[in-house]
Amino acid sequence: MLNVRLYMLQRLSALVMAPLVVGHIAVMIVAVQGGLTTAEILSRTQGSLWWMLFYGLFVIAVSVHAAIGLRVVAYEWLGVKQKLSALLSIIVFIGLLILGMRAVFAVTLS
Repeated sequence: MLNVRLYMLQRLSALVMAPLVVGHIAVMIVAVQGGLTTAEILSRTQGSLWWMLFYGLFVIAVSVHAAIGLRVVAYEWLGVKQKLSALLSIIVFIGLLILGMRAVFAVTLS
């Protein structure tokens, strides 16, 4: 039953990530084509609740999606025992979440 839940959670995280990826790429293309510098981009994101929510949600979805995917790869392809692959998955999730949120806060709260 756990595997079905993880499967569904990974698919749900992909559904959340898809429009966020498209939005991120669109914003980057517009910024680059508009000739914005890094400083100008950061000045637009700093203090913005919208960008904090957008990228915060993005980080959460990516952390969930990647951790579950790596758990499956470790267990099915590398032969890592289920308990160890679950532990590695949790560590990866926490690591990605911490690093990603630090980046989001650095860009939006500074």
